[in-house]
Amino acid sequence: MSASRLLAVADPEPPPAAPAVIDEVHLGRMTLGDTRLEREILEIFVRQIGLTLTRIAGAAPAVAAAAAHTLKGSARGIGTWRLAHAAEQVEAAAGRGNAEVLSAATAELKAACLEVCAAIDVRLGKTNGAGRALD
Repeated sequence: MSASRLLAVADPEPPPAAPAVIDEVHLGRMTLGDTRLEREILEIFVRQIGLTLTRIAGAAPAVAAAAAHTLKGSARGIGTWRLAHAAEQVEAAAGRGNAEVLSAATAELKAACLEVCAAIDVRLGKTNGAGRALD
């Protein structure tokens, strides 16, 4: 067996990296590379997250679905794909009317929101990313 073949076998390809919390390329396109606009949009998005989670908590399914739908669109607009997917799951669960599924989807949405808020805080120099309370 040649040395290069041994190296190929002994050094497997590393696993793919986890996707970024915020898609930098997408965000840059959406803000036309304007860092002041980006900052403003991210600050507004963090406020929207808080308002939306408050609106969803204990809401009627139709209200929860509408709020999640709005958040999904905003998340897609700035490239926070995990959050967009989680909001989509809340929207779908609310439409099905299953309280248990809606509760699980809402918990996943809250986790995605915490992750995004921490990433935004770091990006804006507001924290080291240790965390934020979303209630």
